[in-house]
Amino acid sequence: MSELTYPQVGSTRQGALPAGWHHLRHRRRLPDGSFAVAAEAVLTWRLHRAAGVRMRTDAPRAAPGVRVTPGLGVGPLRIWGPCEVVWVASDSRRAGFGYGTLPGHPEHGEEAFLVTRDDTGAVWFEVVAFSRPAVWFMRAAGPLGRAVQHAYAHWLARTLRRLCARG
Repeated sequence: MSELTYPQVGSTRQGALPAGWHHLRHRRRLPDGSFAVAAEAVLTWRLHRAAGVRMRTDAPRAAPGVRVTPGLGVGPLRIWGPCEVVWVASDSRRAGFGYGTLPGHPEHGEEAFLVTRDDTGAVWFEVVAFSRPAVWFMRAAGPLGRAVQHAYAHWLARTLRRLCARG
């Protein structure tokens, strides 16, 4: 039985994000020919780990129902956010996953990490999310909290570009 803390499960897969939530959309071009490397990095948590995120996971690869708890920060200031993977894409044009927050996460909502290949062969990394504060310190952070989310998406894109360049 899932403990997801919001009613719009899977919305990040279709891209039509629910009204009344904060939305995040970040898209960055990746090096040509990097689809396979980028897809594997996203689906195996390598991207997040390379970006400095601690990852506690139930499985070595994203799959629906897998529990994952990212930890951001340092030492006792690390904030853990339990999530559950709600969808996965893995084909020749799309690879990635979306996870929803579970009780104990500082936000309510869903976030997706997706690598795509368009009709021209260009490879893209996208982060799509909708969220609301779930705890007092996120409510108090207000716009600063959203700015941190945007900076995190930007950092993940930079990290994935670096991983792709290494092959």
